[in-house]
Amino acid sequence: MRANRNRLLFLLCAVLAATVVHAREISVQEAVAKAQQEVDGKVLSVQALNVGKRKVYRIKILTRDGQVRIVQVQAEQ
Repeated sequence: MRANRNRLLFLLCAVLAATVVHAREISVQEAVAKAQQEVDGKVLSVQALNVGKRKVYRIKILTRDGQVRIVQVQAEQ
């Protein structure tokens, strides 16, 4: 009985480990491309910031009508 429970626990752990998705950190260029999909304009600056335990790209864009917009893109995708 105990052996069956241990096997079941092992299988459960194996299934959970197989379903864990590892996040990939995107590059600055990928973050800029995502930001420009949201806001059309000229990129003025890019900053990599740590917000809590997460990394965020803060991208400042000058729009065609002269406004400055700030877009934040999560580094982990």
